[in-house]
Amino acid sequence: MEPKHSDQWKQIASSSEFIKLMKRRKRFQFFSTIFFVMYYFALPVLAGYTGLLNTRIFGSINGIYLFALSQFFMAWILAFIYVRHANQLDQTIEQIKKDLPKEALS
Repeated sequence: MEPKHSDQWKQIASSSEFIKLMKRRKRFQFFSTIFFVMYYFALPVLAGYTGLLNTRIFGSINGIYLFALSQFFMAWILAFIYVRHANQLDQTIEQIKKDLPKEALS
């Protein structure tokens, strides 16, 4: 015998709002992961295979140091963007929960 929650989950999972929510989440995860991996591996590629970052900016500081430092800032920026996106998804989830019958949440 299948539990009652299984039917409720099927109802939620098949709703258009939930499907849109999952597409938004997957799209954000895909593109943010691709961006982060490309940005992260750009440092060793640019430093090792091109002379682009070997240019001295001031004193003994060259482009490699500045690019490496920028990765810390990029991580914080991506974290900020993720939190903002997650908050929007949470609002959508709350709306989906409001649209459900009361007995579906118990």
